[in-house]
Amino acid sequence: NPRLNGSMACDTAFRVVARRHLENLCANQEATCNGDPTALHQMRIALTHLRTAILFFSPMVDDAVRNEIRDELKWLNTELGAVRDLDVAVERIKSLNDKRPQALPAFRSWNEKREEGHRHLARMLGSVRYGWLIEQASGWIENGPWSTKTGKQATTQRAAPISAYSAEKIAEWEAKLLKKSRKLRKMGTKKRYGLRLLNKKLTYSIDSLEDLFADKRFSKQKTALKQLRKAQKSLGELNDGARGHALATELHQ
Repeated sequence: NPRLNGSMACDTAFRVVARRHLENLCANQEATCNGDPTALHQMRIALTHLRTAILFFSPMVDDAVRNEIRDELKWLNTELGAVRDLDVAVERIKSLNDKRPQALPAFRSWNEKREEGHRHLARMLGSVRYGWLIEQASGWIENGPWSTKTGKQATTQRAAPISAYSAEKIAEWEAKLLKKSRKLRKMGTKKRYGLRLLNKKLTYSIDSLEDLFADKRFSKQKTALKQLRKAQKSLGELNDGARGHALATELHQ
């Protein structure tokens, strides 16, 4: 895969980043169809990276096709996420079983639901809808209407150097995250989930631009990435707990 450099134009940089994540998504499809929870997790990460890249470059890639692809990627994320939640829940019950053998009956019902989820996912990943999405996304990344839009603003956005655009966009998202995170202690599950998404967007964006870290302008972001990942882990654990609780209620019913 080609690497990013600071003087690279935004349109080329977007293609490099988006292509990389789309390839990672496809690379884990077969193993996910075979029920591999690690591959499913990797597929979900690649998908989130791809969705974040589209959002990060949204002023430039805004066209009629983008909305359709964005909606389909959201659908795919929901499908993958539902089964991923079950994988996480089953692992948590497994770790409790050492101390609480009475949890075993619950484990069986969770596991049945999980296996059913993986079978559904395998069918979905072999569907015409999924195949269409990958084909459309690939074509749009390379030659979507965004890449040939006329007008001064569109051509300026495509030609802008990635280092200048990224520094500005990251600073904007950082300010937003800091402002929201000040209210963390008072947040309910829904708002905290929103904060986690914002933290994830920033983390994944900086992560996708790692090739640029040699540039002194990004030394602060390189340091921040470590802390953002820590926050992501903690917010993720809180989210898994809330999600596990909701799933347990569903199963109980």
